[in-house]
Amino acid sequence: MSFIRTKILPIAIVGLFGVAFFAVSARIWLPGDMMSPAPIN
Repeated sequence: MSFIRTKILPIAIVGLFGVAFFAVSARIWLPGDMMSPAPIN
């Protein structure tokens, strides 16, 4: 349990933060028409 708390948990937190940061920064580089909602028809 101590191994998981000291090794795995920080890596998981940093990885989750990196994925969230990548998802937010990827929206900046998308063209404007891709950020708009999809057409209904």
